[in-house]
Amino acid sequence: MTSLAIYRKYRPASFEDVVGQEIIVQILREAARQDKLAHAYLFAGPRGTGKTTTARLIAKIANCEKRNEDEKFRAKGEPCNECAVCRAIDDGQSLDVIEIDAASNRGIDEIRNLKESVRVSPASSRFKVFIVDEAHMLTKDAWNALLKTLEEPPAYIIIILATTEIEKVPATISSRTQKFHFKRATREQIVQKLKKIIREEKINIDREALDLTASSAEGSFRDAESLLDQLISFGNDKNITLTEVESMIGKVGFDKLSAFAGLVLRGETDKALKTLSEIEDGGFNLVQFTKDLIQYLRRVAVLKTSPEMESAFRNELMEDHLEMIKSHAKLFNDKKHLELLKALINAFGQMRYSQFPIIPLEVALVQKTGALSAD
Repeated sequence: MTSLAIYRKYRPASFEDVVGQEIIVQILREAARQDKLAHAYLFAGPRGTGKTTTARLIAKIANCEKRNEDEKFRAKGEPCNECAVCRAIDDGQSLDVIEIDAASNRGIDEIRNLKESVRVSPASSRFKVFIVDEAHMLTKDAWNALLKTLEEPPAYIIIILATTEIEKVPATISSRTQKFHFKRATREQIVQKLKKIIREEKINIDREALDLTASSAEGSFRDAESLLDQLISFGNDKNITLTEVESMIGKVGFDKLSAFAGLVLRGETDKALKTLSEIEDGGFNLVQFTKDLIQYLRRVAVLKTSPEMESAFRNELMEDHLEMIKSHAKLFNDKKHLELLKALINAFGQMRYSQFPIIPLEVALVQKTGALSAD
């Protein structure tokens, strides 16, 4: 029997499990308590932040048998996750919850099929729920066809559109929906979710390895969980180290990045170039490394200019990592190091399209850190 992927195994089964979207959860839970779910929703936000998961929760709440029969339980605003309908939706076997991937089904035919399906009452549930993922990929003709359904939806229909690019959704469509904007998860929120999973899976993972796994996800729970799944498959002893994470994602950990930033800030060009060569020889992604270096120096510059921003960085960084950045802020010279930061940004732009990505970075380091050391 094939085991479930971690992101599916630990997908939130109720609103209580949804992390980082408190306002959205509060509004939808209250709508569920009052039995006032809308007939059309538009969920927008970065990937892996819970849009499709929340859509499935709405499908469960709308059709949960216990909610329909037990008024006291309905007041909780949650699905029971025990009735036949809830289990069928969790297993992806409900005939009344239809998911459409607009990224691979962009044509008008799929939406026409949806229009035909809308006319047919639910097979065994109270509501028929259509979830259109990556909705911004729909064609103009498909949008026009969908608009007619949204204008006069039958009482038993709920349509949920999920998108990472809300600006591509026509105003005629979005104006007929309840809109919710999902925000990126913080590093700390992802860390806490991963800690819960590793406890359940009885996995040992280094503190630095956990931090790198969480930060690499860039605000996406699903990306972090998928990476953790890869790491578990990578090692048989269920003991995950920082070296394994670095090797898996081609990205250096915080300590190496911080040490390199220190060399750059102190103008130690020869040591910086030697370290950069070692990083390249190690097979790390230099474009990603440069992006991380720019982000690191950006935080250094911000803390030098505005120390009160320390509180804003606490959700993004571990305490000892924040202390290291604060120490480097003392080395930051506004005029000289801002020029260095600009040079790195330019180098990053060139590296993405170069067959020799190390060269633009080396040039930037030689020009700017060399000038620092000369001073």
